Amino acid sequence: MGGAARQALCCRTVRPAAGLDDYLREPIGHYLAGENFLHWYASPELCGFTLWGRPGETQIQRLTQVLDVELAPALPHVSLVDTRRVEAPDANGLSVLVKYMVPRINGFSQTVKRQALLRPEGMTGAVVGGFYSLVSSGYPTRAFAEPLEALAWLGRPLDEAQSLMNELNDLVMQVMGQSPVLGELHRVLRNRLVGANLAEIARELGMSERTLQRRLREAGTSFQTELNTVQVRTAQSLLLGSDAKLTAVAVEVGCASLQHFSSLFRKMTGESPSSWRARHRNTL
Repeated sequence: MGGAARQALCCRTVRPAAGLDDYLREPIGHYLAGENFLHWYASPELCGFTLWGRPGETQIQRLTQVLDVELAPALPHVSLVDTRRVEAPDANGLSVLVKYMVPRINGFSQTVKRQALLRPEGMTGAVVGGFYSLVSSGYPTRAFAEPLEALAWLGRPLDEAQSLMNELNDLVMQVMGQSPVLGELHRVLRNRLVGANLAEIARELGMSERTLQRRLREAGTSFQTELNTVQVRTAQSLLLGSDAKLTAVAVEVGCASLQHFSSLFRKMTGESPSSWRARHRNTL
């Protein structure tokens, strides 16, 4: 396929598939969304999927049904796996994915030329990245923090990569039922909770403070509200995924003191951090 034709395919808008059977039959130029994932095929040579939130066993089982689309007779392709929006790893979900991949790894090795992983920061990112130590892939894999770097490694030109990521980000936000500005704000905040302030975060998002404030008002929220939301969600991930003391968790999410952290956590969830941790660990 020539360069111009390849670029035209990659830049075309992906449309929703009618369902799983329809997507498996004709994936090119389409996407299929689930509760916590979106799988897409931009061209015969480029596909991938995005995960967000806290995908558990049921959600990962549904994703594995979709992943069959990348096996033969699929053409050789490169793949982008975006897990930057995953808030907490789930051991049962990870187990489902491992059990799915192990017997099929030879099949994927025939069609996947290389795979780039966009992973979240911190402990969640370490757990997500650890998946590759459980499954020995037969194709090159590399982890990235920035999507444009990942797509460059996959051989995509900068303008094509930027256009594709803008489209995918908008699609994910639509499926999540969240405005694009909130999705991007949360993504940036998760990596900048300590000392987070409006001016720096707005600059990171490529807009002025006034513009960010206006767009948040239009979404019916505020910077402080979203900051607190991300602080508590991140704390919940740390409380479930580690044995860290509450003081350490408070520092990690940018709270000035344990008292401040406990008060914020109770306000957002209705219970103390220790009670929340004990209750949710008992259900695992």
